[in-house]
Amino acid sequence: MDLDFKNELAVMPDLRHRLRQLRWFRATFRGNARAVTQHYGVAFEVNEEKLTRVFLDWVEMVDAHKAYAQLDRADFIIYSAGLALKELIRNAPVTVADGSSVSRGADNADIVKFWPEGFLYTNYCVCAIAAIFEQEFGQAPRLDHCADDLRTWWSYRENTREMPATAVAFLDRFLGAEPNWVAPDLVEGRHAMRSAVEAGRKSIAAPSIFPDPAS
Repeated sequence: MDLDFKNELAVMPDLRHRLRQLRWFRATFRGNARAVTQHYGVAFEVNEEKLTRVFLDWVEMVDAHKAYAQLDRADFIIYSAGLALKELIRNAPVTVADGSSVSRGADNADIVKFWPEGFLYTNYCVCAIAAIFEQEFGQAPRLDHCADDLRTWWSYRENTREMPATAVAFLDRFLGAEPNWVAPDLVEGRHAMRSAVEAGRKSIAAPSIFPDPAS
């Protein structure tokens, strides 16, 4: 994973909120695409209409679940990035420019050659998570070794073709978290959220989020 662009994101004040503005989302996404091109040689073409649709659908989903940030803010940041990744894969706003190819010898060049668009989407979301974590918690999460494993990326691409929501689970896996493979984009089913509720360490009462089936 090429996390150089994380440093550019991290100097933007209040990044978590800026990324929820369309102009910043588009600008940072394009900036990450340029960084990946510089590192790997492969160039991309971005469909702005599709990218805008990604943003609008993503913001709507995040707003619908933002109360969960009170349970575990760090996990909600990762979950929100997972939703963005799902929408990027589902809407496919990027194509590889004609005649473009991956430079040999770069780290993860085999992964970029295998799935350049998926690598770009994932790299953007991971860079955003890393930058926001540095701003808010002082340290970026550590990537699991599977993020550099081509075999994992084969499974990642095949699964997200059938079910884009699986991208949320793969992002969790790349970051060393416990994925929910059954319902990846269901915030209630996230291990960290359930642990927070069971521990009773946040102000949102468990019954208000996980209602008693008998009520």
